[in-house]
Amino acid sequence: MDLGRLGIWSVELRLGDAGEIRDSAAELDELGWGTLWIPGLGGGDILADSERLLKATRTTKVATGIISIWRHDAEKMAAGHARLQQAYGRRMLLGLGVSDPAAAHDAGRPFRPLAEMNDYLDRLDRAEPPLPRDERILAALSPKLVQLSGRRTAGVHPFMVTPESTASSRELLGAGPKLAPHQAVVLEKDPDKARTAARDFLGVFLTMDHYAKSLRRQGFTDADLADGGSDRLIDGVVAWGEVETIAKRLQAQHDAGADHICLHVLATAGGFPRREWRELAVLIR
Repeated sequence: MDLGRLGIWSVELRLGDAGEIRDSAAELDELGWGTLWIPGLGGGDILADSERLLKATRTTKVATGIISIWRHDAEKMAAGHARLQQAYGRRMLLGLGVSDPAAAHDAGRPFRPLAEMNDYLDRLDRAEPPLPRDERILAALSPKLVQLSGRRTAGVHPFMVTPESTASSRELLGAGPKLAPHQAVVLEKDPDKARTAARDFLGVFLTMDHYAKSLRRQGFTDADLADGGSDRLIDGVVAWGEVETIAKRLQAQHDAGADHICLHVLATAGGFPRREWRELAVLIR
């Protein structure tokens, strides 16, 4: 599945007003964005929310980024995915993740990321119909999960990563599998405003153990993780400034081995960042 070089990752496209979601998705399709990514959040009817985007678009792909394997039954996801693929021209990519120990505990399961993800993928393989390998992707961060992604899915969709981390993932994956990192961006030249917008969204993730471990592997310290993230951390995982500045970060991600980049616009004002999406569309190749 060709995701295009750039896509849009958006909470608004899942949780916003239904009418504005449809209008925004149609416009993003017309602008030429390759894929629209929506988060799994706490569960819910992710297939219905994906179908709303598929209905509103003609050629843009739709991906989940990501759903927790603890909150969604594998067989039901495979069946729903197959229905959407048949109805909308195979434009759906299912992003999966192991989340954290708390989510596993809530599901009454032990937190064994590799074993449980392998089991979930086995269930997708055995489903009727099965969910094809190239129509699923993992939100892997640890080296072992990255390698599993390369063996059993289309590739990796990592969250909150630097270009250097992307390069490490590409080395682990080799040349074949897709590498589609989440890249937060803020179209704002003022450093304080830009970093505040970044911290407003990312701060909560820095308190989660699996993301903290990932950031430590990327070279950040406990001091960087404190108080919503140091300037060094924020500047490392968020691209902010004018369109030209953001373009340089995207190029760095591509140079590091990314096939597709999921742009997550962190707006300094509330609502759908449609102005920013339009301005950034000049970067589509």
